[in-house]
Amino acid sequence: MKKPTPLHHTPPEAQGIASQAVIDFVNAVDQTIDELHGFVLMRHGAVIAQGWWAPYTADRGHMLFSLSKSFTSTAVGLAQAEGLLSVDDLVLSFFPEEAPANPDPNLAQMRIRHLLSMATGHDQDATGPMIETGKDHFVKGFLSLPVEHEPGSKFVYNSAATYMCSAIVQKVTGQMLLDYLGPRLFEPLEIHGATWESCPRGINMGGWGLMIKTEDIARFGQLYLQKGCWAGQQIIPEAWVEAATRMQISNGDPAQPSDWQQGYGYQFWRCQHGAYRGDGAFGQYCIVMPDQDAVLAINAGVSDMQAVLNLVWKHLLPAMQPAPLPENPARARALKQKLKKLSLPLPQGQPSSPIVARVDGEMYQFQANEAGVESVSLDFSEPLAQIIYVERGHMEQVTLGTHEWAMNTVMVEGHAAELAGIGVWKADDIYEVTTRFIETPFYLTRKLTFKDDELIIETRQNVSFGPLETKALHGKRI
Repeated sequence: MKKPTPLHHTPPEAQGIASQAVIDFVNAVDQTIDELHGFVLMRHGAVIAQGWWAPYTADRGHMLFSLSKSFTSTAVGLAQAEGLLSVDDLVLSFFPEEAPANPDPNLAQMRIRHLLSMATGHDQDATGPMIETGKDHFVKGFLSLPVEHEPGSKFVYNSAATYMCSAIVQKVTGQMLLDYLGPRLFEPLEIHGATWESCPRGINMGGWGLMIKTEDIARFGQLYLQKGCWAGQQIIPEAWVEAATRMQISNGDPAQPSDWQQGYGYQFWRCQHGAYRGDGAFGQYCIVMPDQDAVLAINAGVSDMQAVLNLVWKHLLPAMQPAPLPENPARARALKQKLKKLSLPLPQGQPSSPIVARVDGEMYQFQANEAGVESVSLDFSEPLAQIIYVERGHMEQVTLGTHEWAMNTVMVEGHAAELAGIGVWKADDIYEVTTRFIETPFYLTRKLTFKDDELIIETRQNVSFGPLETKALHGKRI
């Protein structure tokens, strides 16, 4: 994969922020945020600090979830600039064949600007109903849903609305969102290797599904900070940047200390302190601070997203001074060393157990279960342990470290995924396996308890859209 031209790097002091302030931010993250994966902090166009907590690294993409929406918004802005659509166009005008015979009056009034500002008039997020109703035809599913309120009158966060933006861009350009943005956004910013999930009809999901690296997020934020200009070229119209990032609709009480009540633009959230951001589930952020001329990109796997923003407002934003600070080589070196050694805590336990000889190579079979686990076996014969799963007819072998992460490439739903694994004995009869899907916010902790000829597996996920724990599985040795 082609490497991008490196961004300009300087010590923090050169851009008016003390190295100690960044150290304080990282220390606060380590003390209070259990799952930050990486960040890139830019000021005045220069990278002043960046780091990734092992096993996460700079060179791997990371799922963006709803941060994808800000890229979809950008595609709409570009298509409007090319005269292919207008935010005032009616949604139904693009899909005459999929439209209901007698459209609801509110649906008939829905415009692209309502999709962009999450003001479609739906009473609740239409994503689940769109997929359930539409089956493999999400556009038709969306257009069949009731629209309870007048478009523009009510903010309801709605990923289905962003999907419709993607569908409209594809309709007017003849290209999937990823392909359309390629020469217009990704190539000028030197964002390489981007991928985007698609619906059964080959439309990029729009509201989620984009995967790029942390630095790529920072480049995108810097582009918006520079009002759409990059390397002397106007990539996005300045008028679009201004429209997309200002409040288009109220979404709460801005007097509250919440970054989810400061107003919503075109697929961008307004923030406290005059900032704005794109963000995605479990801590994917592109934070733009115009008053400070700063950008912060973050990937994470957290449940409390406000807590991360609170640390930014507490440690970083107020430390940004209007002029360069005196050089401080000692603190700059201390920051650089700290950032090089970032690592998430390793699971603690023993590397072996007295029962290893008894369970080594044995296979445990499971009755039909929701998780699809059919059998599990462990191999302790090599220096590194291996766990072998058969799930829904597919066998996966995962290598597990003991004192450090072992890296694996596994197949997930037909796609190769990077996985870090570690296994430790928490007791003589309890083996704990932790697997991190390091291009995502997710990791799994599986507690394997051996009792005579039985293996009990209890699984917990760090973050999830549903339950964090699944029903324990009971397997028998065969």
